[in-house]
Amino acid sequence: MGIVIFDGIAYGMLLFLIAVGLSVTMGLMSFVNLAHGAFAMIGGYAAVTAMNQFGLGFFPALVASFVAAALVGGVLEFTLYRRLYRAHPLDQVLLSIGLVFVSVAVFTYFFGPTIQAFSPPESLTGSMSLMGLEVGRYRLFLIVCGFAILAGLLLVLNRTRYGAMVRAAVDNQRVARGTGIHVQRLFFLTFAFGCGLAGLGGALSLGILGLEPSFALKYLIFFLIVVCVGGAGTIIGPFVAALLVGIVDVAGKYYLPELGAFLIYVFMVITLLVRPNGLIPRKGL
Repeated sequence: MGIVIFDGIAYGMLLFLIAVGLSVTMGLMSFVNLAHGAFAMIGGYAAVTAMNQFGLGFFPALVASFVAAALVGGVLEFTLYRRLYRAHPLDQVLLSIGLVFVSVAVFTYFFGPTIQAFSPPESLTGSMSLMGLEVGRYRLFLIVCGFAILAGLLLVLNRTRYGAMVRAAVDNQRVARGTGIHVQRLFFLTFAFGCGLAGLGGALSLGILGLEPSFALKYLIFFLIVVCVGGAGTIIGPFVAALLVGIVDVAGKYYLPELGAFLIYVFMVITLLVRPNGLIPRKGL
């Protein structure tokens, strides 16, 4: 049971790393961005290319994944997304899902339809003993990364001027503009940063989920579940939701393999019936 919970937490941390950027951008911009998984895929392919083509190590490749996804996200925010901030949600959905299909076609053309080869660094391979359990080093690394990102995000949002401006814009954009906050620039930086986090999560998923061109569609529902169950616009909400989703999914597949893939949807429906605004509403940011 202990190892199932550990693996579930590791999987949940991975979902959190990818989905937290979507939570912030949806909460701040009220933009239904179904292409968030595509930015995670960009980060994953950037890391694979950096390691396999340019000979970079795993940790520099993680930096490359964040930068690549953030740059692409910034360009798309400037050229496409900002034009639809005030548009109908259906228009936003059509744009973002269109970008997903474009990304699938592009990466299939350049990298082929197969899963990309990935070998973690020697320091993250194998297992180690932790509190009497034999746990995988790579999964332990994911958990450490998840807590580090959580702490960093909370520190930035609660202790910095940038975080104060984000909170102000989340609460009331009109008042934020009245106080001199450049909301459009804030949107640009926040969107790019959220995409960068997704790219980092995509690179970290190489050792767990694998990477193929269908990644953006295959795992989109999991990212949306984390954000909806946790509460869009929050940090703690998606963190708690991701852990619960990870544990439920792993435990279901381990103990009830015939129902494992179905239990996550049952969990989502029950949670949203009890907490329709998410586990932690926007005021928990």
